Amino acid sequence: MGSDNADKKFVIALDQGTTSSRAMLVDRQGNIVARMQRQFPQVYPQPGWVEHDPADILSSQLGVLTELLLANNVDASQIDSIGITNQRETTLVWDRETGEPLHNAIVWQCRRTAPMIEDVCGDPDVARMVAEKTGLVPDPYFSASKIAWILDHVPGARERAAAGRLAFGTVDSWLVWKLTYGEVHATDMTNASRTMLYNIHTCEWDPWLLDLFGIPASMMPEVKPSTGFFGVTSNPGIVQGIPICGVAGDQQAALFGQRCWEPGDAKSTYGTGCFLLMNTGPEACASRHGLVTTIAAVAPEVEGVHYALEGSVFMAGALMQWLRDELGILDDVADSSAIAASVPDTEGVYVVPAFTGLGAPWWDAEARGAIYGLTRGAGRAHIVRASLEALAYQVCDLLRAMEEDAGISLRQLNVDGGASANEFLMQFQSDLLNLPVRRPENAEATALGAAYLAGLATGFWSGLDEIRGLGRKEGEFDPSGTDEWRQRLLAGWHDAVGRTRVS
Repeated sequence: MGSDNADKKFVIALDQGTTSSRAMLVDRQGNIVARMQRQFPQVYPQPGWVEHDPADILSSQLGVLTELLLANNVDASQIDSIGITNQRETTLVWDRETGEPLHNAIVWQCRRTAPMIEDVCGDPDVARMVAEKTGLVPDPYFSASKIAWILDHVPGARERAAAGRLAFGTVDSWLVWKLTYGEVHATDMTNASRTMLYNIHTCEWDPWLLDLFGIPASMMPEVKPSTGFFGVTSNPGIVQGIPICGVAGDQQAALFGQRCWEPGDAKSTYGTGCFLLMNTGPEACASRHGLVTTIAAVAPEVEGVHYALEGSVFMAGALMQWLRDELGILDDVADSSAIAASVPDTEGVYVVPAFTGLGAPWWDAEARGAIYGLTRGAGRAHIVRASLEALAYQVCDLLRAMEEDAGISLRQLNVDGGASANEFLMQFQSDLLNLPVRRPENAEATALGAAYLAGLATGFWSGLDEIRGLGRKEGEFDPSGTDEWRQRLLAGWHDAVGRTRVS
């Protein structure tokens, strides 16, 4: 890119993830023309605890934004707007006067508040009320208990909160606060719906939920639609004057970026975790299978609130990183596809990656990871293959539960995220589901979703029809295998899960 591109305009997507921060330039044709990425440290104070330094989140995100513009000779006059997408549920609390965080961010993976959830929501009537209001299964995964933990464990925090000095935010709120230099304390409806404090039917912070967890309403950010004006960049350390016009949690952004705009459209994102979402339209569909109901991002032209069913796999790409970093049986995660394909099957080996508990449809916070079926003949390739198959099994369980809850049979599954590049995994997923799996040539659906939301707010794109018309190439994996084969493998998987569960 150079001076000949001076008249072109772009939308910037900021994608703040669990292990890295990224910034991307998106043009009018929906192409990602440049990107920057920077990893940042993970903090593990105790087993089952996961934290991030808020300064690392901020510096990595602002750093890649600045590098993106400098490396590509782009100035503020060429940028239409910024869209933000973020790791959800991760919880920050900071002082409104100083802008300083009280504690490290408590990451969505962190399980430290499991005893608090049991204490606060152990009564079945309370748990039912929480689920009815929020669409969520009471779990330490969500933000509410994380906020309460910070207020309980940081000296003087509750006094400062009562005095109105403290602000809570998920990562999007932290970035908006810092990008606008403390002018705007806001979040969007998709992120709010992941806190376990937001009533997804009345679309407001729920006084009963706030009281249940002992959280002052003064800490909560303003909740806005996912597409609209969130302020302008005014932090002295970055390019100033760019409007922030789109915000969505990463999975809802991916649902939007995959163009899953109609009821029954579904996508699976294979990132650090694995997340399957199905658009259910204006219907908030309650699950009978331990899935959660969440708010979906919609375009400005769509009236009212739309919802999605969601199931979460806590360990996806992180499982492959564990094989590389802790077991040392992978030099590069990218090698896993070829290694898995080097053996015809797992020889009966199953990996249940419950490192931080089991998510939907099991919701067992106390379960821990296990490998079953090991024999003397089992080797590296079998464990690698079993690990990849475990991701597909979990997605299959979630998808079947969604189909039953929504009364819809899917025709295909849209996929994205880093691990969607794994050829073995995508083909096995298609075979197991007996459905086509479609992967866009550009797997950055999360960033594109954030960019689309921002650009639709400003008129950079005229509407969904224009975005629908943007060309994109897709790869398709078509299913093979027999029903008997699927049933046999799934029976073995469910047996392994049953052995792993504690509750």
